[in-house]
Amino acid sequence: MKKIISIIMCALMLSACGTESTTNEDDGVFTVGMECAYAPFNYQVSEMTDTSVEIEGGYCDGYDVMISQRIADALGQELEVRRIAWNGLGVALDEGEIDAIIAGMTADEEREEGIDFTSPYYDSHGMIMIVRADSEEASYTDIQDFSGKRVVGQMNTNYDSVIDQIEGVIHETARSTYPEMVLALQTGDVDGITAEVAVAEGIVSANPDLTYITFEEGHGFEADTTVSIGLKEGSRGTEMFEAIEEALAAIDEDTRAELMAQATENQPVGE
Repeated sequence: MKKIISIIMCALMLSACGTESTTNEDDGVFTVGMECAYAPFNYQVSEMTDTSVEIEGGYCDGYDVMISQRIADALGQELEVRRIAWNGLGVALDEGEIDAIIAGMTADEEREEGIDFTSPYYDSHGMIMIVRADSEEASYTDIQDFSGKRVVGQMNTNYDSVIDQIEGVIHETARSTYPEMVLALQTGDVDGITAEVAVAEGIVSANPDLTYITFEEGHGFEADTTVSIGLKEGSRGTEMFEAIEEALAAIDEDTRAELMAQATENQPVGE
């Protein structure tokens, strides 16, 4: 009877082990989650490029992919990109489906309660507004000029929360992706989209009917526009965390600017 019980227990243990996630630094694969829909940080393309990574239904490319590849190389691992909706990235990280979030994510106070963030890997140096090129909003110089206007931002980001810094603004319901917001702007459903310069440049280059406006200090948004890599809570101080920090430190500011310029230039029309 004891022998039978032992066999059953071993079988149960093996079964449990078989269902455990194998996504970690020991499997030789660096698995990164991103939307593949936030150009120029990450976007989907139909054909392989020198910087893209294959995903289901095509390839994912962009600044985040380039940074991810450099980190994977520094770790001596293969890079795998998983396309995950923005709202699902934190859950995927917590459940071990991915090793890191590299998706243009800002390390704010709320997110830091469940994610360990690295130092920033990009800084857009300010938040701006995308508007229709032929609109009166295109001549605005202060965010308060948007009082009474309809402004939208991306769901669960500081690009949505900062809208309330505009007195009397009509804060439209946040959208899940930038393509949705661009369509809302082009059809006249909203008057402005909050964004960072890198994203706005890509959107405007693909949509000549749009433009973006910047604001001088004291007339714009108060917001953190840096983005960082998110690792599972409890990772700080580990060998993997420190190795990723070291890999980021090896990418100087000029190189980061060059990678972003390349990502912006290569993003598909319509993003």
